Amino acid sequence: MTDLPTESYRFSADQRDAVYRVMAERRDMRHFAGGAVPPEVLQRVLEAAHLAPSVGLMQPWRFLRIVDPALRDSIAELVAVERDLTAEALGERAADFLRLKVEGIRDCAELLVVALGDDRDRHVFGRRTMPHMDLASVACAIQNMWLAARAEHLGMGWVSLFDPVELGRLLELPDGAEPVAVLCLGPVERFYDRPMLQQERWAEPRPLGELLEER
Repeated sequence: MTDLPTESYRFSADQRDAVYRVMAERRDMRHFAGGAVPPEVLQRVLEAAHLAPSVGLMQPWRFLRIVDPALRDSIAELVAVERDLTAEALGERAADFLRLKVEGIRDCAELLVVALGDDRDRHVFGRRTMPHMDLASVACAIQNMWLAARAEHLGMGWVSLFDPVELGRLLELPDGAEPVAVLCLGPVERFYDRPMLQQERWAEPRPLGELLEER
Protein backbone atom coordinates (compact mmCIF):
# COMPACT_ATOMS: atom_id res chain seq x y z
CA MET A 1 0.00 0.00 0.00
CA THR A 2 1.38 3.39 -1.00
CA ASP A 3 2.00 5.77 1.87
CA LEU A 4 -0.33 8.76 1.80
CA PRO A 5 1.35 12.17 1.50
CA THR A 6 0.15 13.18 4.93
CA GLU A 7 1.78 16.60 4.88
CA SER A 8 -0.43 17.67 1.97
CA TYR A 9 -3.49 17.06 4.14
CA ARG A 10 -2.20 18.97 7.13
CA PHE A 11 -3.61 22.41 7.98
CA SER A 12 -1.37 25.19 9.14
CA ALA A 13 -1.71 26.45 12.69
CA ASP A 14 -3.45 29.60 11.42
CA GLN A 15 -5.92 27.58 9.37
CA ARG A 16 -6.65 25.31 12.32
CA ASP A 17 -7.15 28.26 14.64
CA ALA A 18 -9.55 29.85 12.14
CA VAL A 19 -11.74 26.73 12.19
CA TYR A 20 -11.94 26.77 15.98
CA ARG A 21 -12.53 30.52 16.00
CA VAL A 22 -15.49 30.36 13.64
CA MET A 23 -17.06 27.65 15.80
CA ALA A 24 -16.49 29.65 18.99
CA GLU A 25 -17.88 32.87 17.48
CA ARG A 26 -20.90 31.39 15.72
CA ARG A 27 -24.08 32.93 17.12
CA ASP A 28 -27.80 32.29 16.70
CA MET A 29 -28.65 35.78 15.47
CA ARG A 30 -31.95 37.60 15.89
CA HIS A 31 -30.94 41.17 15.03
CA PHE A 32 -30.23 41.98 11.39
CA ALA A 33 -29.18 45.11 9.52
CA GLY A 34 -31.17 44.64 6.32
CA GLY A 35 -29.02 44.93 3.23
CA ALA A 36 -28.43 42.05 0.84
CA VAL A 37 -26.40 38.90 0.48
CA PRO A 38 -24.44 38.86 -2.81
CA PRO A 39 -25.54 35.91 -4.98
CA GLU A 40 -22.06 34.38 -5.04
CA VAL A 41 -21.89 34.48 -1.23
CA LEU A 42 -25.32 32.90 -0.87
CA GLN A 43 -24.20 30.19 -3.29
CA ARG A 44 -21.09 29.51 -1.19
CA VAL A 45 -23.15 29.21 2.00
CA LEU A 46 -25.57 26.79 0.33
CA GLU A 47 -22.70 24.78 -1.14
CA ALA A 48 -21.26 24.51 2.37
CA ALA A 49 -24.56 23.05 3.53
CA HIS A 50 -24.51 20.57 0.66
CA LEU A 51 -21.03 19.40 1.73
CA ALA A 52 -22.42 18.16 5.03
CA PRO A 53 -22.18 14.48 5.92
CA SER A 54 -25.37 12.49 5.56
CA VAL A 55 -26.20 8.95 6.60
CA GLY A 56 -26.04 6.62 3.61
CA LEU A 57 -25.31 9.69 1.45
CA MET A 58 -29.04 10.30 1.44
CA GLN A 59 -28.75 14.13 1.42
CA PRO A 60 -32.29 14.59 2.78
CA TRP A 61 -32.08 18.39 2.88
CA ARG A 62 -34.23 20.60 0.66
CA PHE A 63 -33.78 24.39 0.61
CA LEU A 64 -36.52 26.86 -0.18
CA ARG A 65 -35.48 30.46 -0.74
CA ILE A 66 -38.40 32.72 0.19
CA VAL A 67 -38.53 35.65 -2.23
CA ASP A 68 -42.23 36.60 -2.06
CA PRO A 69 -42.71 39.35 0.58
CA ALA A 70 -46.29 38.21 1.26
CA LEU A 71 -45.07 34.66 1.92
CA ARG A 72 -42.40 36.01 4.25
CA ASP A 73 -45.09 37.88 6.17
CA SER A 74 -47.22 34.73 6.39
CA ILE A 75 -44.29 32.76 7.81
CA ALA A 76 -43.70 35.52 10.38
CA GLU A 77 -47.36 35.31 11.39
CA LEU A 78 -47.10 31.53 11.89
CA VAL A 79 -44.09 32.10 14.13
CA ALA A 80 -45.96 34.77 16.11
CA VAL A 81 -48.79 32.32 16.81
CA GLU A 82 -46.37 29.67 18.07
CA ARG A 83 -44.50 32.27 20.14
CA ASP A 84 -47.68 33.02 22.07
CA LEU A 85 -48.45 29.33 22.53
CA THR A 86 -44.91 28.69 23.76
CA ALA A 87 -45.21 31.55 26.25
CA GLU A 88 -48.44 30.04 27.55
CA ALA A 89 -46.76 26.65 27.94
CA LEU A 90 -43.88 28.21 29.89
CA GLY A 91 -46.16 29.29 32.71
CA GLU A 92 -44.33 31.51 35.19
CA ARG A 93 -41.55 32.25 32.69
CA ALA A 94 -44.01 33.50 30.05
CA ALA A 95 -43.34 37.19 30.60
CA ASP A 96 -39.57 36.70 30.46
CA PHE A 97 -39.94 34.70 27.26
CA LEU A 98 -42.11 37.33 25.59
CA ARG A 99 -39.40 39.92 26.21
CA LEU A 100 -36.95 37.91 24.11
CA LYS A 101 -36.47 38.60 20.43
CA VAL A 102 -36.91 35.14 18.95
CA GLU A 103 -36.67 35.79 15.20
CA GLY A 104 -35.62 38.27 12.53
CA ILE A 105 -37.85 37.10 9.71
CA ARG A 106 -38.90 40.54 8.49
CA ASP A 107 -35.45 42.10 9.01
CA CYS A 108 -33.02 39.62 7.48
CA ALA A 109 -31.71 39.88 3.93
CA GLU A 110 -32.47 36.27 3.04
CA LEU A 111 -35.08 33.88 4.39
CA LEU A 112 -34.66 30.16 3.79
CA VAL A 113 -36.72 27.18 4.86
CA VAL A 114 -34.96 23.84 5.24
CA ALA A 115 -37.11 20.75 4.88
CA LEU A 116 -36.70 17.01 4.94
CA GLY A 117 -37.32 15.62 1.46
CA ASP A 118 -40.38 13.56 0.65
CA ASP A 119 -38.27 10.64 -0.63
CA ARG A 120 -36.16 9.95 2.46
CA ASP A 121 -38.12 6.85 3.51
CA ARG A 122 -36.60 4.93 0.60
CA HIS A 123 -33.23 5.19 2.32
CA VAL A 124 -32.59 2.20 4.59
CA PHE A 125 -28.80 2.40 4.97
CA GLY A 126 -28.19 3.85 8.45
CA ARG A 127 -31.90 4.34 9.17
CA ARG A 128 -33.25 0.84 9.71
CA THR A 129 -33.01 1.12 13.51
CA MET A 130 -32.41 4.88 13.70
CA PRO A 131 -34.86 6.53 11.29
CA HIS A 132 -34.21 9.96 12.80
CA MET A 133 -30.77 10.05 11.19
CA ASP A 134 -32.34 11.96 8.33
CA LEU A 135 -32.98 14.81 10.76
CA ALA A 136 -29.44 14.48 12.13
CA SER A 137 -28.10 14.81 8.60
CA VAL A 138 -30.13 17.98 7.98
CA ALA A 139 -28.83 19.41 11.27
CA CYS A 140 -25.27 18.85 10.01
CA ALA A 141 -26.12 20.78 6.84
CA ILE A 142 -27.54 23.67 8.86
CA GLN A 143 -24.45 23.76 11.08
CA ASN A 144 -22.27 23.96 7.97
CA MET A 145 -24.36 26.92 6.78
CA TRP A 146 -23.98 28.60 10.17
CA LEU A 147 -20.21 28.30 10.16
CA ALA A 148 -19.93 29.40 6.53
CA ALA A 149 -22.19 32.38 7.22
CA ARG A 150 -20.03 33.44 10.17
CA ALA A 151 -16.90 33.10 8.04
CA GLU A 152 -18.60 35.33 5.44
CA HIS A 153 -19.38 37.87 8.20
CA LEU A 154 -23.11 37.16 7.94
CA GLY A 155 -25.47 36.44 10.78
CA MET A 156 -27.77 33.44 10.73
CA GLY A 157 -30.61 32.50 13.07
CA TRP A 158 -32.49 29.21 13.27
CA VAL A 159 -36.18 29.74 13.99
CA SER A 160 -38.01 26.63 15.20
CA LEU A 161 -41.16 28.27 16.57
CA PHE A 162 -43.72 27.10 14.03
CA ASP A 163 -46.24 24.35 13.43
CA PRO A 164 -44.57 22.15 10.77
CA VAL A 165 -47.91 21.00 9.37
CA GLU A 166 -49.12 24.56 8.92
CA LEU A 167 -45.82 25.71 7.43
CA GLY A 168 -45.77 22.74 5.07
CA ARG A 169 -49.28 23.61 3.95
CA LEU A 170 -48.35 27.27 3.46
CA LEU A 171 -45.34 26.30 1.33
CA GLU A 172 -47.32 23.64 -0.55
CA LEU A 173 -44.75 20.98 0.26
CA PRO A 174 -45.40 17.51 -1.17
CA ASP A 175 -46.74 14.76 1.07
CA GLY A 176 -43.93 13.30 3.14
CA ALA A 177 -41.80 16.45 3.16
CA GLU A 178 -41.39 18.21 6.49
CA PRO A 179 -40.04 21.70 7.27
CA VAL A 180 -37.55 21.65 10.14
CA ALA A 181 -36.01 25.14 10.13
CA VAL A 182 -36.69 28.71 9.14
CA LEU A 183 -33.31 30.35 8.64
CA CYS A 184 -32.75 34.10 8.79
CA LEU A 185 -29.55 35.12 7.01
CA GLY A 186 -27.97 38.48 6.37
CA PRO A 187 -25.68 41.31 7.43
CA VAL A 188 -25.65 42.29 11.09
CA GLU A 189 -24.32 45.38 12.82
CA ARG A 190 -22.45 43.24 15.30
CA PHE A 191 -22.33 39.68 16.57
CA TYR A 192 -23.37 38.92 20.14
CA ASP A 193 -20.44 38.66 22.52
CA ARG A 194 -22.07 35.61 24.07
CA PRO A 195 -25.08 33.49 23.05
CA MET A 196 -28.11 35.77 23.17
CA LEU A 197 -30.03 33.59 25.63
CA GLN A 198 -27.05 33.79 27.96
CA GLN A 199 -26.83 37.57 27.53
CA GLU A 200 -30.53 37.87 28.33
CA ARG A 201 -30.08 35.64 31.39
CA TRP A 202 -32.53 33.08 30.06
CA ALA A 203 -30.10 30.18 30.48
CA GLU A 204 -26.44 29.41 31.08
CA PRO A 205 -24.48 26.97 28.94
CA ARG A 206 -23.37 23.86 30.77
CA PRO A 207 -19.66 23.05 30.99
CA LEU A 208 -18.40 20.11 28.96
CA GLY A 209 -17.38 18.27 32.12
CA GLU A 210 -21.03 17.86 33.11
CA LEU A 211 -21.82 16.21 29.78
CA LEU A 212 -18.84 13.88 29.42
CA GLU A 213 -18.70 10.42 30.99
CA GLU A 214 -16.29 7.54 30.85
CA ARG A 215 -17.56 3.98 30.94
